[in-house]
Amino acid sequence: MSALIQCEDLWKIYRLGDVEVQALRGLNLSIEQGEFVAIMGASGSGKSTLMNILGCLDQPTTGRYQLNGIDVAGLRSDQLADIRNRQIGFVFQSFNLIPRTSALENAQLPLFYRGMPLREQRAMATEALKRVGLQGREGHYPTQLSGGQQQRVAIARALVTSPSLLLADEPTGNLDTQSSQEIMAILDRLNKEQGITIILVTHETDIAAYAEREVVIKDGRVLTDRLTHSGVSIGQTEA
Repeated sequence: MSALIQCEDLWKIYRLGDVEVQALRGLNLSIEQGEFVAIMGASGSGKSTLMNILGCLDQPTTGRYQLNGIDVAGLRSDQLADIRNRQIGFVFQSFNLIPRTSALENAQLPLFYRGMPLREQRAMATEALKRVGLQGREGHYPTQLSGGQQQRVAIARALVTSPSLLLADEPTGNLDTQSSQEIMAILDRLNKEQGITIILVTHETDIAAYAEREVVIKDGRVLTDRLTHSGVSIGQTEA
């Protein structure tokens, strides 16, 4: 495996009037291609800030962030947008589907922004929906789908560009237990069978248990970093 993500001494400082908020304080983290990592931490720990930086939605105040060998910390907004479209898939707690748009059209949206021919968009989106078990539901609108099915559409949308990295932010937060297990089984299969790197933010220990590695963030730093399946610590930094 080669390093997909390399974070070195990341600081993120927000200024609210005269108040300085240190969301990240010298955080270091390395994630290899093909890993399934759960990021956990209390509210205000810095995990959401970290995910925004990993997803190229925000940039660190200081420090170095390399994605697939590219130092993204100093890129322009248009360059960051291109990386998001081509290398990163996003899955959110609230699904973020367009209500008056079919499952197929929601799934093909990232390809539309690439300017691909419509026929190719539809073929790739249809395949992505099939990968998450929604064949036959392509014409359904979000209101005609259950919460679990809506999240599957969101996963298909994230997968349609064949990203290097899938970021899932509380993907089961709005789902019941059975739907949560189904969504996590899909993510687990995508990781194990297709080698997609998945970073999952969650506060639920049973959801984090699907990952092979658990990183706990506290006060803007990595508190613990361990392999979950073996229970063997692979590094620890006291906050």
